[in-house]
Amino acid sequence: MAQWTSAVGAAQLARLLNSQQDRPAGPGTRRPPAYRALADGIRLLVLEGRVPVAARLPAERELALSLSVSRTTVAAAYEALRGEGFLESRRGAGSWTAVPAGNPVPARGLEPLPPEALGSMIDLGCASLPAPEPWLTRAVRGALEELPPYAHTHGDYPAGLPALRSMIAERYTASGIPTMPEQIMVTTGAMGAMDAICHLFAGRGERIAVESPSYANILQLMRETGARLVPVAMAEGLSGWDMDRWRQVLREAAPRIAYVVADFHNPTGALADEDQRRRLVDAARSAGTVLVADETMTELWLDEEFRAGGMPRPVCAFDPAGSTVITVGSASKAFWAGMRIGWVRAAPDVIRSLVAARAYADLGTPVVEQLAVNWLFSTGGWEQAVDLRRAQARENRDALVAAVRRELPSWEFEVPRGGLTLWVRAGGLSGSRLAEAGERTGVRVPSGPRFGVDGAFEGYVRLPFTVGGAVADEAASRLAAAARLVESGATGAGESPRTLVA
Repeated sequence: MAQWTSAVGAAQLARLLNSQQDRPAGPGTRRPPAYRALADGIRLLVLEGRVPVAARLPAERELALSLSVSRTTVAAAYEALRGEGFLESRRGAGSWTAVPAGNPVPARGLEPLPPEALGSMIDLGCASLPAPEPWLTRAVRGALEELPPYAHTHGDYPAGLPALRSMIAERYTASGIPTMPEQIMVTTGAMGAMDAICHLFAGRGERIAVESPSYANILQLMRETGARLVPVAMAEGLSGWDMDRWRQVLREAAPRIAYVVADFHNPTGALADEDQRRRLVDAARSAGTVLVADETMTELWLDEEFRAGGMPRPVCAFDPAGSTVITVGSASKAFWAGMRIGWVRAAPDVIRSLVAARAYADLGTPVVEQLAVNWLFSTGGWEQAVDLRRAQARENRDALVAAVRRELPSWEFEVPRGGLTLWVRAGGLSGSRLAEAGERTGVRVPSGPRFGVDGAFEGYVRLPFTVGGAVADEAASRLAAAARLVESGATGAGESPRTLVA
């Protein structure tokens, strides 16, 4: 019986391998043999989760043809991977990926480090900040005070607590977007909202247009539903969307849905202006595409000019009929990732369909957390907590920017005016190899390809500004040490681990 559970085609594997660009070798730098470079490339793909564990690899001859190398090179690479525990084979069943005994199975998204690992590793993998106290404690206490009447019910509210749905609707209305409670469904975080939307609108084989790059965990969720991702390149820097590309993709590919982050885009930090929003909604309406606007970063503006109301209007403001845009919001980024409360704003008939489908998923969102968010919204605590969050993120952003510019002057990025992330071109180095080297130097950083489709953005890393002060300085120092490892070629299997930082 075969041990593999999925398969990777030769052409797909070749694209992923060819995306792993390294800086050209300098004088005196010894390049590894071709088989070793191939083995290291496949191992990196497995360690990053871009090729799943237990995925059947193509036959030696097929991969050799796709890579334009000899079959002997592929055979030697497979043999090296078998010896290192990253490949298993059986006659008649082929070869499939594995991880050596004792190694954690790679996550295909961006999973936070367990708390016990934080003492030795600086975690730049998760774009989330600690809870803004004392507001978390106050919100939970307020929720417990409101809980007794709900405790006498069954506790299942598939659309969300009526009080919270009304409060969210009132907040949209106050911002100039008339909204009824019937247009709101409360979900278990933004991921829960996106999961429900994808299952309703984009079944297996359906096309979904996504920004390129885009949020890694959402991309993986869409892949898991069997959707076909259609990437649309972002404009350079922080200028947001390339509307000519969007219009062309929507017209020619006719995707069922399109997913966008218009406000402080994750990972680039870009902010789309009102003209871009209007034109995108018009293009989606013309193509018959449902446009999903992710607003999880909307309130995390950091530059003071936005305090006086300088933010562009929400994407749904350009869809007054409510037939094209579905909005996703969340408390997880603006307040705390542990507060798993999200919501969907859509036409009432869409909300009814989402609620009906939810009966076969998670049934509903925890009542106490909903009451806590409702307490924050109704007491003014939300605004004070988010203001505290902005101040912390702004301080961290400035500290991390200064530290990276000092330690890694060849790395390129633009400083975003909000959100939680820097999108960094890593001076010609491979983001995948930097991520691997960072595990050895004590800093965890996600590589660019996690945020792309089919190996794009190998030359990038994402750096969330979730640390500040001396920790930001140390993180940049450890990244510089990782960069030196990559530049020297001292990464990969067979190299003995070294402690480079205290």
